[in-house]
Amino acid sequence: MQTASSPAPLLAARGLSVGLVNRHGAFLATKRVSLAVDRGQSLGLLGESGCGKSITLRALLGLVPHPGEIVGGSVTWKGRDWRSLSKSEIRRIRGKDIAMIFQDPASCLNPVFTIGDQVTETLRLKLSLKAKAARELARDLLDQVGIPAPEERLRLYPHQLSGGMRQRVMIAMAIATEPDLLLADEPTTALDVTIQDQILTLLAGLKERNRMAMILVSHDVGVVAQNCDLIAVMYAGHIVEWGPTYDVLRTPRHPYTRGLLAAIPRLEVSGGRRPLQTIAGAPPTPGELPEGCPFRLRCSSARAECATIPVTLDHKPPGHGSACPIVT
Repeated sequence: MQTASSPAPLLAARGLSVGLVNRHGAFLATKRVSLAVDRGQSLGLLGESGCGKSITLRALLGLVPHPGEIVGGSVTWKGRDWRSLSKSEIRRIRGKDIAMIFQDPASCLNPVFTIGDQVTETLRLKLSLKAKAARELARDLLDQVGIPAPEERLRLYPHQLSGGMRQRVMIAMAIATEPDLLLADEPTTALDVTIQDQILTLLAGLKERNRMAMILVSHDVGVVAQNCDLIAVMYAGHIVEWGPTYDVLRTPRHPYTRGLLAAIPRLEVSGGRRPLQTIAGAPPTPGELPEGCPFRLRCSSARAECATIPVTLDHKPPGHGSACPIVT
């Protein structure tokens, strides 16, 4: 944990709460989320769809979609409160010092401009490159992320590429500036395993070479296990467990984390069959969370006091926190 004398982390969120609106009305998508990542570190966000992982990434960049907004907490970048930065400073930081790979490339790439126009625009704006140099670097970036015939692909429009290729274009644009921090929202979901390994190796190389930090959202526990130093497990907008990857995966302390890991399909060496384990019930509807621990209605270890306990991480083992005081 950070002490008063230790330097500020590269990026930190403290008590971050984000409000959104849907057909059910206004609700909190994240609730008092606190996390931190330093240079050279990688943090994995794990949890079911709808638990608040993606909106957390957007909130870190101040990109919560309207009419949503950050309603509590703070985000600091290199020790400075994000709210104290001027608009020009924020524009300079976004896309250069902090880059983001969005989950849906089809909604992020402009359909009326070629891939070359969009990649080179990023390079000219963020790196101040001339047109020829930007074009050459764009071609090299597409080659790095495994796009064949990159010169030809630069002349195509987004709809002429497969979903996997569009995703790789987004990754190329994100790593072009060699950012200090990369926010990656399911960056390898649409990719086959060969390209996925190539991309993750590329990101690991950037992390090693430039001491790049990364926050990685993924449903794949294996991807997080191999590429992240820290894990934060989210459920219903809360971080319910946090710690070093080895500790969280080897000795999970929260019932939800244990349920996630138990549900991973395994190959039985003996040749026998083991029933696929699941977590009972379903995640709560946004805006209709139960009192106390949001996981208590699905938890086999729940007790009466779970209806009143706050969702607050402890830190009994050094750096390994759990929001469940019942199961240790």
